[in-house]
Amino acid sequence: MTTLFFSHPSSLEHDTGPGHPERSDRIRAIERAIEAERFNKLLRRLSPGHNREAILRVHPQPYVEAIETAAPKEGRIHLDPDTVMSPGTMEAIAFGVGAVVAAVDAVIAGEATNAFVATRPPGHHAERSQAMGFCFFNNAAIAARHAQAAHDLERIAIVDFDVHHGNGTQDIFWSDASVLYASTHQMPLFPGSGAASQCGDHDNIVNAPLRAGDGGDAFRSAMESVILPRIDAFAPDLIVISAGFDAHRHDPLAQLKLVEEDFVWVTERLMDVAQRRARSRVVSVLEGGYNLDALAPSAAAHIGALMEA
Repeated sequence: MTTLFFSHPSSLEHDTGPGHPERSDRIRAIERAIEAERFNKLLRRLSPGHNREAILRVHPQPYVEAIETAAPKEGRIHLDPDTVMSPGTMEAIAFGVGAVVAAVDAVIAGEATNAFVATRPPGHHAERSQAMGFCFFNNAAIAARHAQAAHDLERIAIVDFDVHHGNGTQDIFWSDASVLYASTHQMPLFPGSGAASQCGDHDNIVNAPLRAGDGGDAFRSAMESVILPRIDAFAPDLIVISAGFDAHRHDPLAQLKLVEEDFVWVTERLMDVAQRRARSRVVSVLEGGYNLDALAPSAAAHIGALMEA
């Protein structure tokens, strides 16, 4: 297996302010973790840059322009209590989107079997026309739409194991039978969506909520009994992973009890499905994970599993 790791220094310039959990140290922690010898064969690339067309496939132009206009030239502004913009935010967004697009291109072209995109801000809470939950534009959705528009792929599965439900991804694909969105997440918890009864207009939304205190056994059961069979039956041409590591037992923003081995396990199971159904093609994008001592080894475990699956 060949795995590509996409990043860009601009991710460090998105300044959310003192004490904010979604901070640049998250990227630094992941990059330090993959300095270990086991990652010597990991192929590393910088994002090639902005791709506004890819954003506009997902988000309407008036919304995109409103975000661009809101970006401050100095200081910081809050779009809501959680979602902060600084002078470096738009460049970080641009190179993050560019990394996602490049990852899809590389995997579909066969340059790599799979890819992990380590950029920020994250994306899965961004709805079509609403920024929230640290997110502005939806990277996983952009990856899916780019794969369809630029590479003529028909069916994309997005699998989200962030501890928070990806309300934005669900919103974007609610009425789209060509994209399956499947999520495990703690419930009740921000943003409040993600009930098992929320199935989409074409039964293309699959939610498997977990309860506070649930650990690896409950997580694996939800994946094995609900999500993995649906992905397998959907037979996607590409699997996109919204890889949040805030379901770790030490994360401060939730109360699930996953450990690094759980992220290895789910990555291996998703790669099994990808091998059968999607020519092994997987693109994984970073979402949450806010305890640096948990995020770094969890992301490293996920990347290692991508390399070895």
